[in-house]
Amino acid sequence: MRFVIARNPDSESSLPYLVRLPIEGGIVFRARDTWPRTSRVFCMPVPGGWPDDPDVVEDVAVLVCRRRGIAIDLVVDRPRLNRSQFVFTTLPNGREAVFWQTRKVVGTARPGARIPGRRASGIREVEIVVDTREHYPYRFARQQASTARGALPAGDYGVRDPGGALVAVVERKALADLAAGLNDGTFVFELARLADVPRAAVVVEDRYSALVRHAHAPAGFLPDLLARVQVRYPEIPIVFAETRPLAEEWTFRYLGAALAESLDTAAGFAVHERGPGQRVAERPDATATATATTTETEIDAASAAASSTGATAMGTTATGATATGATATGATATGATATGATATGASSRPAPSDDR
Repeated sequence: MRFVIARNPDSESSLPYLVRLPIEGGIVFRARDTWPRTSRVFCMPVPGGWPDDPDVVEDVAVLVCRRRGIAIDLVVDRPRLNRSQFVFTTLPNGREAVFWQTRKVVGTARPGARIPGRRASGIREVEIVVDTREHYPYRFARQQASTARGALPAGDYGVRDPGGALVAVVERKALADLAAGLNDGTFVFELARLADVPRAAVVVEDRYSALVRHAHAPAGFLPDLLARVQVRYPEIPIVFAETRPLAEEWTFRYLGAALAESLDTAAGFAVHERGPGQRVAERPDATATATATTTETEIDAASAAASSTGATAMGTTATGATATGATATGATATGATATGATATGASSRPAPSDDR
């Protein structure tokens, strides 16, 4: 596979370069620069494809070119300037655009900026399904979310896409629930059910340190079981959120992010399957007012939005703390950290049965 950069044959274009990615039959963009050295590079899809006789500026071998949701990760075979990412977004005028970025420019583009609170991943209101077997459910009264009771195949809280497909679930655990499940071996069966869902996580309403110093188990016994099971199910993060209110907030953020990723993935693929400007799905608060031109202000606004959506392959991580549980059935797993903050109380519920 080769990553090729050529001069744009359209001399009147404000984007003087063409770049071609060796994925999905060859994706071609017009670009402002040959690499995002100091800032994000604005790109636009090229409907006509690659020119017959291009003026090639650079041709380099590709190690990785892979789509991940609304982004495409690119790693080229050279010692420097080798890892980058193309993030798909929609400009305020409704037109499709792409921002080419690296980890360095993402970190320096908006120093000190904070992700706005309240909404989860920009979605106006997340509809969360609460499992009918959840005894003391979160109400999400402080979050922009609505709830509805329903039977979930796994987990206590979930979100569905517009077509009704289950996108993600979260299993809530009080510390006593987690400790009991690790001791009697039922926790691993819960993880097995969670693994059948596209995205799943476990949130614990306590600190990891409370598990370490648990009064009814030898020192290190429960953390060891937890670590062994996490290796067995590495795709299921277990987050120690310290308190019940923080666990509720984390659940809201996780489910919102999963729903947004699902919608953006569908929309991102539609850009190339059906042409620019024809999204299959959009976030509930997305707007599209088509105009004929793209202004610098629109580009800057979209660039700011891209800063909070795209850094998946750049090594960025979401909130805190993963760790999971174990059983006596040959389980293996990874470690854990804890998210910070303080708040009040936690509640527990009976340990789930195996036939759930």
